[in-house]
Amino acid sequence: MSAKFIFIIGGVMSSLGKGILSSSIGRVLKSKGYKVSIVKFDPYLNVDAGLQNPYQHGEVFVTNDGAETDLDLGHYERFLDTNLTRLSNVTSGSVYSSVISMERKGDFLGATVQVIPHLTNEIKKRILQLEEAENPDIVLGEVGGTVGDIEGLPFLEAIREFKNEHPQNEVIILHLTYLPHLKSTGELKTKPTQHSVAELRKVGIQPDIIACRSDIAINNEIREKISLFCDVDKDMVFSVLDVGNIYEVPLMIEKEGICKALLDLCQLQDRPSQLDEWERTVNIMNILDKSLDIAIVGKYTTMCDAYISLVEALKHAQIPNKVKVNIHWIASESLENTSPEDILHKYDGILIPGGFGKRGVEGMILASKYARENQVPYFGICLGLQIAVIDFARNCLRFMHANSTEFDPGTPYPVIDLMPEQKQTTQKGASMRLGLFNCKIAHNSLAHHIYQSQEINQRHRHRYEFNNMFKTRFESAQMVFSGIYQEKNLVEILELKNHPFFIGCQFHPEYLSRPTRSEPIFTAFVNACQKHRDLIKESPSN
Repeated sequence: MSAKFIFIIGGVMSSLGKGILSSSIGRVLKSKGYKVSIVKFDPYLNVDAGLQNPYQHGEVFVTNDGAETDLDLGHYERFLDTNLTRLSNVTSGSVYSSVISMERKGDFLGATVQVIPHLTNEIKKRILQLEEAENPDIVLGEVGGTVGDIEGLPFLEAIREFKNEHPQNEVIILHLTYLPHLKSTGELKTKPTQHSVAELRKVGIQPDIIACRSDIAINNEIREKISLFCDVDKDMVFSVLDVGNIYEVPLMIEKEGICKALLDLCQLQDRPSQLDEWERTVNIMNILDKSLDIAIVGKYTTMCDAYISLVEALKHAQIPNKVKVNIHWIASESLENTSPEDILHKYDGILIPGGFGKRGVEGMILASKYARENQVPYFGICLGLQIAVIDFARNCLRFMHANSTEFDPGTPYPVIDLMPEQKQTTQKGASMRLGLFNCKIAHNSLAHHIYQSQEINQRHRHRYEFNNMFKTRFESAQMVFSGIYQEKNLVEILELKNHPFFIGCQFHPEYLSRPTRSEPIFTAFVNACQKHRDLIKESPSN
């Protein structure tokens, strides 16, 4: 049996939650026993997300095979509990690049290369490549942006052609729109949805289902109105309500009947959904009464989507610890002009995430120093590990002006440096250490206690590494390098012996965390923060 294809297209405005809706549909369909694949179409001309500014685009999510992708792939992986590949992200830039490369090689035999059919054929080929590689029952395709965006037109045209080339029940179009709620009259307004569907029809696409995002449920009158003006069956108009917890969305859409409708349109059996574990997880998240406070000291703290996987991993770690994590965003630059203690003393743990560039680094080093000297749980990820190394070098080993060559190429103590092969790299895109790498863990270490394993595999996204020239000096001063990528003898995990919880990892464990399966190092960090909070509360001074 060939796969069924469901395309999710957004209208009215951006940031409607197409990624969460697509992920939730995938979660429910998977719980019904269907094998689901998913792909994100991004209309921007970047070949991938790797060089995009976090303030503009949010997090870059890295897959096992090293693809730097849109943050929605992180949602897909977390909701579907699966590991995606580069086939699940298609950008305009990658499509144009492929078509132009083929033209230069003469693959088109002298034809005039055009958006139609050459570009649209390449987009359709990418869809079929995913189907061939993964052999799913259902392929979900989310189109980034909004109907009417000029850059998204080639994808919509490709979907129109794809639908015409397949039997009616094999390709389904779901249109997610927004119903504004006029508080003064209490009305939900359907006109933006009508205009959005009209815009979709202009490019030859008639939606099969309309999902209406709103802050109150739609009534029968609204359904009938949308059905009449948008030429969609009334039973195919659904309400998608705002929720406080994104993990409630699969439960909500299953109750609403969206997936049943999709399966009916695909002429597939609507099997019972197996969402009991998911529902238990959501219920635990929603009833947590105890809480703790964690400071994330970073570079992009005014754009929380830049750390979205990190935030979700901390949410997941709440569940085994039965405690709510309150995240406090601290701009690292703010620590450079004041006493770090004045800002950090009220937090139960300090986390320094990844990032690039010199801005704010000195503030992060001060945060690491404060956590180390005051026995506050510290967790450094990627750049956060490197910050811990610089702090330790300067303040414990007395290597004055120790630094990373990323921030100070002339430092006398380059404790963080490029690997030799990286020094020859001139192209920035897709040239870092990317994807899944193996890590051997030392016995009797904190890392071994956390992972209960001698070996783990984790995803990476970085260019600079710990400089092994200084390894012996660090080890002689009570720093333990408890995780190593043995093939190139690279430091993956460091920890301090004389500290309750001070750990850094060069990899990004947040990429592998799941709502129903918290990543062990996040679970351990939140647990350490709990113990620190309880210890402070019990101290005589309190």
